[in-house]
Order: sequence, then structure tokens, then C-alpha cells
Amino acid sequence: MSGGARKRIRMTEPVLYSFRRCPYAMRARMALSVSGAAYEHREVVLRDKPPAMLEVSPKGTVPVLVTTEGEVIEESLDIMRWALEQADPEGWLERRDQALVAANDGPFKHHLDRYKYATRYDDVDPQEHRSAALEVLQRLENRLEGGDYLCGDRRGFADIAIFPFIRQFANADRPWFDAQKLPKLQSWLEGLVSIALFTGIMTKHPQWHEAGAD
Repeated sequence: MSGGARKRIRMTEPVLYSFRRCPYAMRARMALSVSGAAYEHREVVLRDKPPAMLEVSPKGTVPVLVTTEGEVIEESLDIMRWALEQADPEGWLERRDQALVAANDGPFKHHLDRYKYATRYDDVDPQEHRSAALEVLQRLENRLEGGDYLCGDRRGFADIAIFPFIRQFANADRPWFDAQKLPKLQSWLEGLVSIALFTGIMTKHPQWHEAGAD
């Protein structure tokens, strides 16, 4: 949020407003998990956003982290960095490629949305956007020729920031995705969705309601 002062609310522990299936929230939760940071998880239903979240973050998107000092962090990459600055046991911050993440969050996400959610857009050919997204995936396939992960032989910031979106793309039409000649990328994705770090942050939470709310 820009312009004007935002009310700062002190918490006894950080609070994360999240939505289980949101890829932005997934990467934030994974960074918080690997860092060992304690926080209160507040599961949001996007059609019924809690007033407490909208008070601290009027833009109304997840994830949102409110620190114990009352700082509001509204972007998932910033939440990842905040968590890893507290503790980074696997050295994720040493393996972040800003250009790679920007290509995912920009061009790839643009095509992913118009492929997976074509009905939300006017005059969109989902197959055209699938083909354009596939070109981005081919570059990742080529990148993985150099190691098991995007920045070497160990998972890092770039892998965790990107793979939830590749998972979303793959699941839009799994038989088609599995038939593509992307063996390294497919193996990379399967490895990341199978790790305990990911399955652990995909635990289902009930919708959070503020105490005293109707």
C-alpha cells in the first residue's frame, strides 16, 4: 500500500494470512517453514476476506505477513526474504536468480493465467498461451542441464519461488504436460512436490474467523 500511514498492530508472533492453493502463498509458507519461524496461520477464503486482513492490507490479496513489530509485508517474495533473513539453514538466498524469478512472475504467469483461466479474459486463445508458456519451460529445461536445480545441485530460492506456478501449469492438463519432452523439468517438479517441506505446508486449515465475529 502506498500513500498515507497504515495502522501498526503489534502481535505476539507473526501472523500469516494465506490461502492453501495460491502459488504465491505456497512459496511464502515454504520459506517460513524452512526458516523455522513460528507464526500464526490464518486461512483466508478469498470470497469472504476477513476484515482484520483488509484493515492491514486493503489490496485484499494473499499472502500477507504481519510481523511482531507490526510491519505489514504484502508481497510473497518479500515474505520469503524476510523469513530467510531470520534463518536460512539451506542457504536459499545464495541461490536466487532475480531474472529467472522475474520471468516466471511476469511472462510465464501472464501466459499461465490465459491458458488455465481463459474464460476470465476477452479474446484469448488458451492454446496460443500454452505454447508461449511452453517456450519458457523449455528454457528452464535447458537450465537444468547444468544441475539438478535451477541454481546448481541444491534447491534454493529460485526453485521454491518458481515451482508452485509450474505445478499449476502442469495440473491444468496433466496428460499433455507429461507427454512433453521436458524430462529434467518434469523430474525437478516431481521432486519438489514430493518433499516433506512442500507436503507439510499443504496441510488443510479451516477458515480463520476473528474472535467475536458473527
